[in-house]
Amino acid sequence: MTRAIYLLFGVLAYLIFFLTFLYLIAFTGNLPWVDVTVDRGGILGPVTMALIVDVALIALFGLQHSIMARAGFKRAWTRIVPEPIERSTYVLLASLALIILFLLWRPIPAIVWSVENETGAAILWALFGLGWLVVLVSTFLLNHFELFGLRQVWSHARGSAIPPPEFRQPMFYKWIRHPLYSGFFLAFWATPQMSAGHLLLAAGMSVYMLIAISYEERDLVRLFGDRYVEYRGKAGMLTPKLRRPPA
Repeated sequence: MTRAIYLLFGVLAYLIFFLTFLYLIAFTGNLPWVDVTVDRGGILGPVTMALIVDVALIALFGLQHSIMARAGFKRAWTRIVPEPIERSTYVLLASLALIILFLLWRPIPAIVWSVENETGAAILWALFGLGWLVVLVSTFLLNHFELFGLRQVWSHARGSAIPPPEFRQPMFYKWIRHPLYSGFFLAFWATPQMSAGHLLLAAGMSVYMLIAISYEERDLVRLFGDRYVEYRGKAGMLTPKLRRPPA
């Protein structure tokens, strides 16, 4: 019975994540089929208050995402949360942090830049779409279902163990160490019309990602040792290295 409950919880957490991910695309891109986006809907008010609230919302997401991903936190957390659903719980709480951001976000509509040229706007929309595509593909290259907790609850339901992490460099990862974050950078910054609120979201998420990368790399060095250090010397962090270091 417990295994079935864990499996159901994992599937529900994944579905909430997936719907939240789709909404994040619409929210960031100001897409017309949702009412509340980074620039539309939400609570209007003084710019100072909007800055305080929006920065706090970004910080809440960043702290939840980074602290709960650390190995030390996981060791303590699994004393409370059963290990098979630890990842699903993390995914669910990350989704809830984004949902809170959507609900409480305060738009700052002042325009920073606006690209009126149709070709230029089309290129930026293409980069926006490419960014989200890179994010999604990168999750499957890593192991999408393990990353979002489904593999853990499915393996537990079947009574099988998950093999330990292995060091792989599929596709993008041959040249870029963090293509998933590269995709997010594209998705947040590529827009034909950048408002002050959108700029705040893009800048805040970018700062969070750079901090997260530094912590992730420490964890990866501890996990894979010299193999990851060597890989870090060959592959760029967010873009391919133009020149490879000498052997």
